[in-house]
Amino acid sequence: MPRTLLRNDTYEEINNRLDRLKKKVHDPDFISSKRKANEVNCWVFDYPPQHEMVVRERLADIVKRNKKGLDFFQIYNFDLYDIVMDYLESEGFIDQCDKYEEKYGIKQVARSVKNVLRLSAEDNFITEYIKERIPTDNAVVFLTGVGKCYPLLQATEILNKVLYNMPASYNKVPMIVFYPGTYTEQELILFNKIHEDNYYRAFRIVRD
Repeated sequence: MPRTLLRNDTYEEINNRLDRLKKKVHDPDFISSKRKANEVNCWVFDYPPQHEMVVRERLADIVKRNKKGLDFFQIYNFDLYDIVMDYLESEGFIDQCDKYEEKYGIKQVARSVKNVLRLSAEDNFITEYIKERIPTDNAVVFLTGVGKCYPLLQATEILNKVLYNMPASYNKVPMIVFYPGTYTEQELILFNKIHEDNYYRAFRIVRD
């Protein structure tokens, strides 16, 4: 079996790919595109983890410019880690996580967090959080903080249990997951080191 070629963009290459991302997002055909019935309009932008700050800065600039209201669409930027941490704190679960990790380990903490978020339910907390904050038209969703969420949440859980539980009325809304690692449209390799579950249903928004 051939070895997966990991993302290893140079500084120039990652900026070029981010330029192409910006152009894609501003394409009216992209905004109006629609997947098959009952399928979320889901994309992945993968990037080498060493370029995390470059990606953050460029996305912040894209979002800032979009807020001026000159585009025909609005970008909604969700940091998944911040969403999860704020919710756990509001539920008084942060201190419990620390104690639980000392006693049972991080894997058991991750299981408990998923239960608190109701991740196995269609109306899980993150799905409801996103749904309540975005319209069904003229919107683009950026989902960041995937690396920070690990191991509490994995990318396949975000794709399968969060995005694919969005109501059908949102399947025209492009949702872009920013993934620090490599996505081949078959494999997800977080930080170019950790092989997550295989995944096939999302396309790379910028292909080489």
